Amino acid sequence: MVSLQPLPHMLDTARRVATPEGIELTLRLAGPVPRALAWTVDLATRIVALWLLAIVLGAAGRFGTGAMFLAAFFLEWLFPAWCEARWGGATPGKRLLGLRVLNDDGSPVRWPAALTRNLLRAVDFLPLVYATGLVAMLVNRDFKRLGDLAAGTVVVYREGAHRAAQIPEAAPLAPPVALSLGEQRTLLDLAERAALLAPARVEELAELARPLVGESQGDPAGRVLQVANHLIGRR
Repeated sequence: MVSLQPLPHMLDTARRVATPEGIELTLRLAGPVPRALAWTVDLATRIVALWLLAIVLGAAGRFGTGAMFLAAFFLEWLFPAWCEARWGGATPGKRLLGLRVLNDDGSPVRWPAALTRNLLRAVDFLPLVYATGLVAMLVNRDFKRLGDLAAGTVVVYREGAHRAAQIPEAAPLAPPVALSLGEQRTLLDLAERAALLAPARVEELAELARPLVGESQGDPAGRVLQVANHLIGRR
């Protein structure tokens, strides 16, 4: 059975997925803000497409009006599902924001799940401007709206789109306690992302990591980098 659980000493929105084959994947979940920005891009794309179609079909009378209604239905409900099922799990907005839709087990999303999550946007939209979907995401640790819950999907950052940093060099320092694989992964993740986060956020996360790197005076973020350098074998 596939399990989706937070990493030990979780950093932001990372989740570890254990597959039945014994392969571990780390998914970095996207929250409401990047998803809202992606939706805004998709909305603008649909508006521009409908505007261009209106220019082309405007002279076709009733036929043009009927074609516009069909095009509007396709662009609103079927086109996003097609993109997620056939275009790497991403609509134009998600691709621009570096996001993609996956099944809970980390596998690519297919037509049934893509259709389910997109058709249920009508429910998530209620009573206005995706209020129901926002509440669902805020009370769910995996930021799932109702459509995601029904379809068994998650929205994550594309691998390499969110971060591609290297661990800065520092004097290696052995951790004061034996670290589990999950704890080692967490420290390495923080060390990699240190250059991409605000200094205050790095310090906050480094304070949380004190039990793993040892209690000492000085810069906890620097101690995290030292332990991370030890873990990757630098001398």
